[in-house]
Amino acid sequence: MGLGYSDPMLSEISAELLETMKRAASVLRRAEVPFALAGGFAVYARGGTSSEHDVDFMIREEDVERTLEAMAQEGFRTERPPEDWLVKVYDEDRLVDLIFRPVQRQVTEEVLAESSIVPVGALHIPVLSATMLMEHKLLAFSQHHCDFARALPVARSLREQIDWDQVRHDTEHSVYAKACLYLLSLLEIIPREYAPQPGEQAVKPKREQAGVPAGANGTGAW
Repeated sequence: MGLGYSDPMLSEISAELLETMKRAASVLRRAEVPFALAGGFAVYARGGTSSEHDVDFMIREEDVERTLEAMAQEGFRTERPPEDWLVKVYDEDRLVDLIFRPVQRQVTEEVLAESSIVPVGALHIPVLSATMLMEHKLLAFSQHHCDFARALPVARSLREQIDWDQVRHDTEHSVYAKACLYLLSLLEIIPREYAPQPGEQAVKPKREQAGVPAGANGTGAW
């Protein structure tokens, strides 16, 4: 698993964007900033397919200032957008998002600890877990952004790596996530047992039943 130079998936990703990802990851590593690759590149790195070709890294909010300083010293152009959950840097015209609060969840040491080292373009870097990538995809849906087709290739290509029990629990507060999981079950991408059903009460995931705390809470019925 992972993206190497001979990987056929690289045909779908521009060589320039791959170099930008590698360059940004190298800066983060030299600056000793804890990070994890996220977004479309992370999906590809884990052997999946995605409709998005972007460079996203997760970092902690307390590391934002020194990250921007390190990036600027290496020639990246930095930007502080009005959104309060990320900062941006540019390698010429190629954008890198540095995200510290995705889908209203703070990036913490525990979040980054759920990543694993994966080869990506001749580098070995931390990549978010398939479970967390799926959760982020589902929790990004809202009344203004609800294109479930964007989640289908991720779910289909990474389904065997995803802890669907955990995904269901961690996204149960979102009606859009529930609807998407139900659609995935109708399409037989995931078993029906992992999809919320109308009127059904939330079920704790197996790892929480075993005494391991879950990442997010939500107790509603659909």
